[in-house]
Amino acid sequence: MKGRPDLTHRMDVNKGLPAIESRRDLHVWIIENLRMAPVPEKAYGNFFEEHCYIVLHVSQSLKATQGACSDLHYWTGKEAGAEAQDAAEAFVQQLQETLGGATVQHREAQGHESDCFRSYFRSGIIYRRGGLASALTHVETNLYNIQRLLHVQGRKHVSAAEVELSWSSFNKGDIFLLDLGKVMIQWNGPETSIPEKARGLALTCSLRDRERGGRAQIGVVDDEVEATDLMRIMEAVLGCRVGNLPATRPDKSVNQLQKASVRLYHVCEKDEDLVIQELATCPLTQDLLREEDYYILDQGGFKIYVWQGRLSSLQEKKAAFSRALGFIQAKGYPTYTNVEVVNDGAESASFKQLFQSWSTKQRGNKNFGRLSKSIQVRPDVGKLQSQPELAAQLRMVDDASGKVEVWCIQDLGRQPVDPKRHAQLCAGNCYLVLYTYQRMGHVQYILYLWRGHRATTRDVKALNCNAEELDLVYRGALVQEHVTMGSEPPHFLAIFQGQLVVFQGHTGHDAKEQPAPATRLFHVQGTESCNTRTVEVPARASALNSHDIFLLVTASVCYLWFGKGCSGDQREMARTAVSAVSGENKETVLEGQEPPGFWEALGGPAPYPGNKRLPEDVSGFQPRLFECSSHAGHLVLTEMVFFSQEDLDKYDIMLLDTWQEIFLWLGEAASKWKEEAVDWGQEYLKTHPAGRSPATPIVVIKQGHEPPTFTGWFLAWDPYKWTNDQSYKEVVDGSLGAMPAICEITAELNDFQLPRGPSNGGADPLTLQTLKGSQDGSGNELQPGPKAGDASTNSHHSSPRPTINGSLPRERLMHRAVEDLPEGVDPARKEFYLSDSDFQEIFGKSKEEFYSMAKWRQQQEKQQLGFF
Repeated sequence: MKGRPDLTHRMDVNKGLPAIESRRDLHVWIIENLRMAPVPEKAYGNFFEEHCYIVLHVSQSLKATQGACSDLHYWTGKEAGAEAQDAAEAFVQQLQETLGGATVQHREAQGHESDCFRSYFRSGIIYRRGGLASALTHVETNLYNIQRLLHVQGRKHVSAAEVELSWSSFNKGDIFLLDLGKVMIQWNGPETSIPEKARGLALTCSLRDRERGGRAQIGVVDDEVEATDLMRIMEAVLGCRVGNLPATRPDKSVNQLQKASVRLYHVCEKDEDLVIQELATCPLTQDLLREEDYYILDQGGFKIYVWQGRLSSLQEKKAAFSRALGFIQAKGYPTYTNVEVVNDGAESASFKQLFQSWSTKQRGNKNFGRLSKSIQVRPDVGKLQSQPELAAQLRMVDDASGKVEVWCIQDLGRQPVDPKRHAQLCAGNCYLVLYTYQRMGHVQYILYLWRGHRATTRDVKALNCNAEELDLVYRGALVQEHVTMGSEPPHFLAIFQGQLVVFQGHTGHDAKEQPAPATRLFHVQGTESCNTRTVEVPARASALNSHDIFLLVTASVCYLWFGKGCSGDQREMARTAVSAVSGENKETVLEGQEPPGFWEALGGPAPYPGNKRLPEDVSGFQPRLFECSSHAGHLVLTEMVFFSQEDLDKYDIMLLDTWQEIFLWLGEAASKWKEEAVDWGQEYLKTHPAGRSPATPIVVIKQGHEPPTFTGWFLAWDPYKWTNDQSYKEVVDGSLGAMPAICEITAELNDFQLPRGPSNGGADPLTLQTLKGSQDGSGNELQPGPKAGDASTNSHHSSPRPTINGSLPRERLMHRAVEDLPEGVDPARKEFYLSDSDFQEIFGKSKEEFYSMAKWRQQQEKQQLGFF
């Protein structure tokens, strides 16, 4: 860009780069006067629309396992000037050179941020009008003289933008927050869902805690007719509403079908001109990327990736963003289209999953991640109980020694299978396999829904119906795993001790197999019990393979054929695996030494493959977690990057993709959508740009019944997290409590006449002046009011409110009975009246950190420290 050298000189970038604290995950800077100024941590998530920001995330959790991977973003507000944008891009380039190649760069635009960016700000993002306040003050705690209206949007990733203080800003399908300093009123549109309301309330509470130190009252309007006091306040500020609210604004979510198209372009310079040539479409393969070259990957216009080979020139790397923006312009895509720049060997999880396969070994990367390290040695199944991360990586909940029950689907019902024949399945049938085991003293269940390749649609439907019936019998405690013949997970194979045999044909109405042909050929694969299966294949020579073992059954003799490339482990396992088919009458045959009767049984010799089937290399893939929803009949996914258990709540349907399996987690309040969830899992596989196998196992899990193969993918898992989990209604009705401040404001409003004339804008000066009088005062202190639990109107919901000015000494609060507390102290929140310094010393954390914890954890700490 012209002028960049002069701008860079003015910025003094060599002196302007700030220090980066190695112990912190997240750093945020604002570009102010062409310099990077740090944003206070309590203001993280606030963005002024006239500015640009730089955000650096260094994942502490990945340092030990995958090296110091980092994400570097520059964010531009919709009113930011070109000079600030150029400065942000230049600083990002400088930081990139300082941090090294293991950094992914992102370009973000206000209102269109990537899931990666939004994942940093769990409480939500606040867009603030105008430029930065004086002295780089993002958030002034305890500022009560304020009036603003925030438009709250989003499902899992919530954002709030300041809008005009008028009823004309409202609509039926969104949430609006009227912030009046001491009082914050959340108005929920009549078409908003409970999850949206709950997440909006989480944002409101976060604003209260961060900007008011927890000392503001929250009112919630779910029904305008019932919340009369709150509506009077809103009308005092906004005027009387005339006419109906506008309809819900159209959802612009990008669904999975739109993301399914990917195109790879090769970028090079030819005769001083930039040439961009389309190279391939999906499914893409990793070998298309050459380390000396430079590529642009277009994901359906939704996102643009720039891949830089390790041998590409420094000039090319510096031009990454400008080339991407030129590509966006040439394609006619929106200017806010997200751009991600990845370096060879440090690709993001989202980039790698656009390819059919991805191997870290192929790129010469010595850091293969925790998965490949664990599987290179024979697993110690004795550690599965104590190490859920090992259970997840090996896909084994235990050592497979639990109880097994098998049913075959017959005439739309389920018929129990004789235990002697549990390991013998037919390709034309469907089966239910219930596995019962104990974990940490509790009985756990896995129900496998196995579908043969030749099963009818009618049988598959009956399989699902019978699974639901069993789930009801077990009161919803069954983890259900949908398994397709040939893609059985290791634990499924292990419970049959390596003796699983799949016959062609199907079991008839009398639960007996159809008459067997005189000659049958069985393909034996595996080296141990958790990876061995025997499958009947067409009895002809072309079905053989030099690296495998086959059992040929004839009327007179059984041949156990060993290919030249098979190992000792394969031969040993095969002798055990085929015992259910052939008994003891077996004749061992080595490849190249077959007797004439062997070829005669197969219809004569024929060419067959001699190549070794390599196991799928999944070392390059990391697990990814998504929230599921639907729009216009198509799946919409929102990714939780750097996910944790905190990203799961009772209203969610979450999809965890570990590449070898798809987990669908159903929150307690979302279990009724179980059938849709399975359909979403199948749609996810069908529309995946990497051309995923539709036979990939799909595991359905309900909240509270998570197996270690799921929890092991989370860095920490608390099985008691949801013990005292409250619903949205319980939070509003109970935890927010009574609200004296709203009553005080309502009483003042009763002293004058509200405007009666038609209005859709703000209230008249008298109204605002009266309301403002109720907000002014000491600012940092709260006015006296009744104790929590005093009589109050029930037409609104609110938060409990301490009624003491200033703080109290710890000895007047700790280990004190209710009757011994100072007057005005809320006995349910004694700790709140401590000074900030005393609170930090006693609890070892700030009040903000304490009140962000789960309620049961708060109660536990208060009980231990004498504040319960």
